[in-house]
Amino acid sequence: MTGPTPDRPGPVSPADRPDPTHAAPSGSAGPSKDAGPAGSAGPAQEAGSAGATGRRSGLRNPEAAVRGLGAGTLGLEALVLLLAIQPIRVVGGHFGGAAIAATVALAVAAVLLAGLMRRRWAWSAGTVLQGLLLLAGLLHWSLFGLGVIFALVWAYALHVRRVILG
Repeated sequence: MTGPTPDRPGPVSPADRPDPTHAAPSGSAGPSKDAGPAGSAGPAQEAGSAGATGRRSGLRNPEAAVRGLGAGTLGLEALVLLLAIQPIRVVGGHFGGAAIAATVALAVAAVLLAGLMRRRWAWSAGTVLQGLLLLAGLLHWSLFGLGVIFALVWAYALHVRRVILG
């Protein structure tokens, strides 16, 4: 007979092993009988255990995760701005050259800020960058559209930062 039997459990996959970072609270030998399917803890139980460890999230390094979110957001913004140069050049308008110059400058600033996300002031500078992109909408309407989209994305990144870091 192949496979696990009651006296021989078989190999344990990494997904089946208990997570050492989420140890059971003292005084309990394991998941309770009324914990729900597969021994999962309810939201109230997890909220209580998060206070015992002192961390608000389950992330190993929440600061690095938030920095990655900010850098990724700014990197994506820089890429989209660089891709927007061609449509701005084709559609143009009276301020086509100025709009392209502003787009390149904003993309370079976004890349620089993405690399500086370890600095505390980089989050404020990212917010200023979103405002400048909205102002660049005075040069070309598509820049205003991108400014609205990325201002909303940046606001969400700031919200996630506040939730994770407190």
